[in-house]
Amino acid sequence: MSFAYKSVLEIQEMIRNGEATSKEVWDYFMQRAETEDKNLGSFNSFNKEWFNDSDAELLGIPLGIKDIFCEKWVITSGASKMLSDYIPPYESTITKRLKAAGMSSLGKCNMDEFAMGSSWENSQIKVTKNPHGTGRIPGGSSSGSAAAVAAGLVPAALGTDTGWSIRQPASMCWVVWFKPSYGRNSRFWVMPMASSLDTPGTFTHTVKDAAYLYNLMNGYDELEGSSLPWKDTIDMSVFDTKDMSWVKVWVPKEYFEQGLDAWVKNKILETVEQMKSLWAEIVDISLPMTKYAVAAYYIICPAEVTTNLARLDGIRYGHNSQLSNNGVDEIYLHNRGEGLGDEPKRRSILWSYVLSAWFYDAYYKKAAQVRTLIIEDFKKAFEQVDVIVWPVAPSVAWELWKNCDDPLKMYLEDAYTIPASLAGLPGISIPCWFTESNDDKRESLPVWFQILGPRLGEEKLLQIAHTLETSMDVRETMIPKAYKA
Repeated sequence: MSFAYKSVLEIQEMIRNGEATSKEVWDYFMQRAETEDKNLGSFNSFNKEWFNDSDAELLGIPLGIKDIFCEKWVITSGASKMLSDYIPPYESTITKRLKAAGMSSLGKCNMDEFAMGSSWENSQIKVTKNPHGTGRIPGGSSSGSAAAVAAGLVPAALGTDTGWSIRQPASMCWVVWFKPSYGRNSRFWVMPMASSLDTPGTFTHTVKDAAYLYNLMNGYDELEGSSLPWKDTIDMSVFDTKDMSWVKVWVPKEYFEQGLDAWVKNKILETVEQMKSLWAEIVDISLPMTKYAVAAYYIICPAEVTTNLARLDGIRYGHNSQLSNNGVDEIYLHNRGEGLGDEPKRRSILWSYVLSAWFYDAYYKKAAQVRTLIIEDFKKAFEQVDVIVWPVAPSVAWELWKNCDDPLKMYLEDAYTIPASLAGLPGISIPCWFTESNDDKRESLPVWFQILGPRLGEEKLLQIAHTLETSMDVRETMIPKAYKA
């Protein structure tokens, strides 16, 4: 029996009705993942020996776990040589809650090193490919999680999103992503990148699955300082809605101008027309401060990265150089120089500058003030509309290694996702359609549709996304030809 491309809720129903057992589901996905991932490269490791036959009732529905969520006694590397043999003594709150609800961990998914990147190419572990075009990037930083779900190796996977890291790979691999409001999902024992931005989320085949997993994951965690002090629960009956006659939508013109590929723009606008056909009202408003979002983000985020990376010194844990270490300076130089890749080094060195005593007020303080203005912009906008829609990225997935030597170009790819991150907004994307790539190959690749909601407005956002998803009926086309079960 094939379980590939079935949703979490569909598999759950099959187990409940006696059509399958948890062990059959586990064995199917483990065998499929081990076979198909040899070419795809979405997993860094598998938990093959974690369960035996006597544990069959504990197996649960297998998930892919981004290699940044700590699992007790399971190697968690952050896709870095620095932590290549690190075994956490604790379990992340998110994985603990999911396992308690009947889920399990099939293995650790590849990623950009410590979540720093938007293509996968910063991983120090292996190459991960896009299931829809194996010469293409899968997006990053949660590359392996998105690719594994897109290829039907797991029914769902975990990722983290700081500026784009769930939204961009899910979109390029053509699966549903969901990022809740900052503070909804606990960050406890999730390796930190930028602590005021990091948000755990999911990759799924359907919006309903995203809502179901969110119900299991979110809620107050006394062990995590940014955790909101209450639990949110999505009423699954909201998915009975058939139209959008009650919905006001904004399509910001400034995100459809310079820099957006014509092919991507056309498919996004066609999806807006689909919302109109469901009786949604299109409203015209403005977000004047979002043009400063990229500049503010690339001061705030790397400054926090620098602080979080400081703990990785190879002394208490992590890579310890075999070279002679004569003094503290040499210890840091050798341990971090050998253990960290280029992107963590770049962010750590360059943005130590903005935190220095001489430049803190000129850079970091001003960026924080701009962030406040962006938050206020969104608050005013959501007083007039229910959701805002725009692209996730200006182009479809580009070829492997094409842009990796141009950090500035890679940073600018994130202009469509960063504003929502700075404001802590929830967002979701559903598959839109395919379009041609803007290069010599002219391959047909996925296009995505990003929907943003007001902070703490997850239920309405999921309701609107599900209504649009079911009206478009593109689920069958989401299956990559090379990975059909």
